[in-house]
Amino acid sequence: MRGLFTAGVLDVLMEHGVKFDGLVGVSAGACFGCNYKSGQIGRVIRYNKRFARDPRYCSWKSLLATGDMFGADFCYRELPLELDVFDAAAFAANPMEFHVVATDCATGKPVYRRLDKADAAAFRWMQASASMPLVSRPVEIDGREYLDGGLSDGIPLRYFESIGFERNLVVTTRPHGYRKFPKRRIGLLRPLFRHPAVYHALKNRYKWYNETLEYIDSRVAEGNAMLVCPKEPLPISRVCHDPDCMQRIYEIGRKAGEEAIADAAAIMV
Repeated sequence: MRGLFTAGVLDVLMEHGVKFDGLVGVSAGACFGCNYKSGQIGRVIRYNKRFARDPRYCSWKSLLATGDMFGADFCYRELPLELDVFDAAAFAANPMEFHVVATDCATGKPVYRRLDKADAAAFRWMQASASMPLVSRPVEIDGREYLDGGLSDGIPLRYFESIGFERNLVVTTRPHGYRKFPKRRIGLLRPLFRHPAVYHALKNRYKWYNETLEYIDSRVAEGNAMLVCPKEPLPISRVCHDPDCMQRIYEIGRKAGEEAIADAAAIMV
């Protein structure tokens, strides 16, 4: 749900007519970021508030009944195809590249996928990118299983640079200076993981994450990247059922987006 900050930032950028050559999203960033390519301003906050208390969307009931806390059929079929329709035609017509990141359960390594059409296969990749371990089933695609891309490359700046995107806007949902630490007692969770590589990816996540944050800072200092992030820790958990809380996080993102627009304008003067 911290991704609602990102949704606020992206809505402001769209309102100002800001266009990019490409976008890469991870986890909620994939599920929310796809609306940038389809040009659907306000869709993310709208459907999150509308279904905040719907057990089909996100609940322990859904986890017990389906194996997914965020109901897969509801989130990736019923919602985008029937209840708050995703504009697949606009998505396909927009020349901006859209990429998502998922984690291969067998290797624990990131897998990057470019999505040009908003079809069933694309929604499957978005689901994989956002499927948190322990509260989601692995998503099978072409005979391999995938989970949350945040396990292996949650801020894929290096990937985007490697495929030719030299100047990038990076949106994170943690304040500048935030760092992860080794999870205490993580070994107690080891028996819950069917895939050893997923457990090891989670255990060692803090190492690459912190190194990536340092790399982002270096790219910002060199003038090759711009960072947008909240000034303070966002007062929301991974799961939230309070529409008012969701709106507050979204508004924090909107304010950060407006400030980013002003900063970019000042640089260009």
